[in-house]
Amino acid sequence: MSESKRQRDDLVFDASGLSPAALGRKHRLERDPSARTDPMAYLPGMERIDSDLKDRVLAAVAAYDPARFGSADVCRALGRERLAIEDLEALLSPAAAPFLEPMAERARAETVRHFGNTVYLFTPLYIANYCENYCVYCGFNCFNPIRRMKLGKAQIEREMEIIAKSGMEEILLLTGESRSASGVEYIGEACELARRYFRLVGLEVYPMNTDEYRYLRSRGADYVTVFQETYDLAQYAELHLLGHKRVWPYRFDAQERALLGGMRGVAFSALLGLSDFRRDALATALHACFIQRKYPGAEISLSCPRLRPITNHENVRPGEIGERELCQVLCAYRLFLPFAGITVSSRESAAFRNGIAKIVATKISAGVSTGIGDHASKYGEETAPAPEGDEQFAISDTRSLAQMAADLTGEGLQPVLNDYVDA
Repeated sequence: MSESKRQRDDLVFDASGLSPAALGRKHRLERDPSARTDPMAYLPGMERIDSDLKDRVLAAVAAYDPARFGSADVCRALGRERLAIEDLEALLSPAAAPFLEPMAERARAETVRHFGNTVYLFTPLYIANYCENYCVYCGFNCFNPIRRMKLGKAQIEREMEIIAKSGMEEILLLTGESRSASGVEYIGEACELARRYFRLVGLEVYPMNTDEYRYLRSRGADYVTVFQETYDLAQYAELHLLGHKRVWPYRFDAQERALLGGMRGVAFSALLGLSDFRRDALATALHACFIQRKYPGAEISLSCPRLRPITNHENVRPGEIGERELCQVLCAYRLFLPFAGITVSSRESAAFRNGIAKIVATKISAGVSTGIGDHASKYGEETAPAPEGDEQFAISDTRSLAQMAADLTGEGLQPVLNDYVDA
């Protein structure tokens, strides 16, 4: 039986949840490492590109010892106009924790210098939540018995009409990672629809080959976001037990393939809390930095999402990284990559996002829903709720576009919906 056929057979739920076959396979994957594929082995159809970035990032992270840095190293880093990699390592270390206030002051100055007083607003639109991966921390994982849904063309357009009516001009389209349920052409149709309503269209979908990214660019996509989740290979293999997402190097090279396919921008992120957050933050920053040097015309951005509770698994929560540690990481990003965009998601509280927007953030989501097909009911456009697919994770900040804009203005910031004209 082929891997894809076996996955389709396992994704069968009965009235009580998982089918016996699916439950049995889930348990085998969790208990028996030999039942899992090699996370470094490419699967058929996956494009390989000639790039040394993986080795460079992994070598730097392997050599990183956060404990070797002291206060003198942090002060030296803060005194430099442009930071070297060793300075970034110092600012991510425990020794930098007492210096959070001067880090924030310096980060704020860099943000104002390069981005002014503006914060860009966007919203995500989940169009499908079918997934063929088993990532143990994700609400969309194929063994989680949630309500699955894929929006049809008319439903996607209806959601977009409602969002656009709020004034939003940038949208991020998301799906679960299932090529069979959410094929490239399906995503391309959604991009084409989005161009009718929005000036900027982003994608956060499964990694693709260069020609597929080129096709989606031709249908209206502007940029691609890919979460590496964690750069810790051993932990990655323990958290991603099934599916294409298990292949670590193919995922790592996704942003580079997207740029080769003509995308004008790419975004990077680790999901903080899955492994040592300091090493994951270092790897994320270096991944973005090396891409920027290799493709100087590309627009680069980073984000720092933390784990959030998911449907059926309320115990999935961030570990050792609190808001102070998150602020430290974001300030280190800004000082090391002063020209990079920094996005702060609705996983974080309204109070934290208001504060961090004054320091480092250049983009913030608003009017967010991580469920499928629910904007009509949430925006008060329907008298009866439409059928909905379950959310990927629980958000913290539920503010609308209007409320977010008002709050940012109250903080002395200028909310911006778009400043890009596609020639």
